[in-house]
Amino acid sequence: MKAKVKWVDGALMLGESGSGHVVVMDGPEEHGGRNLGVRPMEMLLLGMGGCTEFDVIHILRKSRQDVRFCEVEIEAERADTEPRVFTRIHVHFRVAGKALTEKAVGRAVSLSAEKYCSASIMLGETATITHDFELLELD
Repeated sequence: MKAKVKWVDGALMLGESGSGHVVVMDGPEEHGGRNLGVRPMEMLLLGMGGCTEFDVIHILRKSRQDVRFCEVEIEAERADTEPRVFTRIHVHFRVAGKALTEKAVGRAVSLSAEKYCSASIMLGETATITHDFELLELD
């Protein structure tokens, strides 16, 4: 896996993934940015959210669960002093499907957190990570 980040101006950077996708990253105005893209530390949380959500959907589908909706909300706190690593992260899943059970969703969330989500496990080296979920009704 490869990635490239190119500085453009001020705090503006373009990140290019090995698969050829580009994302804009920028900083706040007080650090020379213009707020044109996500912050690099926000990108870490987004990556973790995508990684764990992919796992949960994959695990549910593999166990023949009819998942139709999944959304992850993440809240994080950072250390007050440098390096300002994440110290606490809470991941909340909102999941819906046909005949989904709390047991199946709970198992998928646990497996992602404890075994499969590389991003969560890596960030867990500096942060306390908690997870919960809610099972939603389909309309």
